[in-house]
Amino acid sequence: MSIKKNVRDIVIPSEERHVRMYPMDFEEFLWAMENETLMGMIKACYETGRHMGQAMHRKAMDHFRQYMIVGGMLQAVQEYIRTHDFDKVDRIKRDILNLYRADIVKYAEGYERKVESIFDEIPAQLQKHEKRFRLSSLKKEARFREYENAMFWLDDAMIVNMCFNSTEPNIGLKLNMDRTTLKCYMADTGLLISHAFDENGIVSEEIYKKLLFDKLELNKGMLVENIVAQMLTAGGHRLYFYSNSSRDDSASRMEIDFLIAKNKISSRHNISPIEVKSGKNYTLSSLRKFTKKYGEQTYIPYVLHTGDQKEEEGIVFLPLYMTPLL
Repeated sequence: MSIKKNVRDIVIPSEERHVRMYPMDFEEFLWAMENETLMGMIKACYETGRHMGQAMHRKAMDHFRQYMIVGGMLQAVQEYIRTHDFDKVDRIKRDILNLYRADIVKYAEGYERKVESIFDEIPAQLQKHEKRFRLSSLKKEARFREYENAMFWLDDAMIVNMCFNSTEPNIGLKLNMDRTTLKCYMADTGLLISHAFDENGIVSEEIYKKLLFDKLELNKGMLVENIVAQMLTAGGHRLYFYSNSSRDDSASRMEIDFLIAKNKISSRHNISPIEVKSGKNYTLSSLRKFTKKYGEQTYIPYVLHTGDQKEEEGIVFLPLYMTPLL
């Protein structure tokens, strides 16, 4: 933000190219941890459809959980590598969140209060079963047009990743985008943890260890869906979901976490619906409804889960750490 402010009156040369910089992705995190072989094995299994196998899958999930809770902010990763002390890592993430707040006050001129209220509400909204951002939680009579600039500011500042409802799952997801129905994810999941569990000013080492060993049930779905949004964004995808809350037609009533388009567009079968599952027991009623209703548009339906890779009844189940390969 400070760069934008400082170059506001400078004429930008035509040769300049803007490069969007994201938090470290999973592969970069593995490199930072001096593991340069695991992602190659993950890619090989993804491309051939082979199982990772129990031992390698467990190892990959261990690294993935570390990535999820530390996040991809460089300073936080560096501190984790140096100390493996979650208290120290959390202090750095909290410093970054404080910098965000300072930038909101400094640069979100005219609507800083609205930006800050949205920012503070993100964890509570993501904790709900339907993770759509409800403006009514900020103010009873709130309307999207009142908060649109504040939403755009957070997105433009890359503090959040916006995910919009595409009302027709077909090529040109953006053409059918409903800007008023959206989900608001934190751009870095490690920061989300520090933002969400801050009752005592710092996230306890105990919470981090429960997350690391997959023993914390509360809020796990929120974190897993956020990290998938983070990885899809880093992989070059614009974020879309599909939601139909029809009261009259139960076959049309469904909620799909994410929609992505395949690279090479054909006359049909271009859109992949993605469901994200953080636990071991789940149903796929929305995914099955989607593939039945939109069979002509559907390419490969995916479930991103904590288990190994498999395929059942035309649905491809991928371990969460394979998300960057989609």
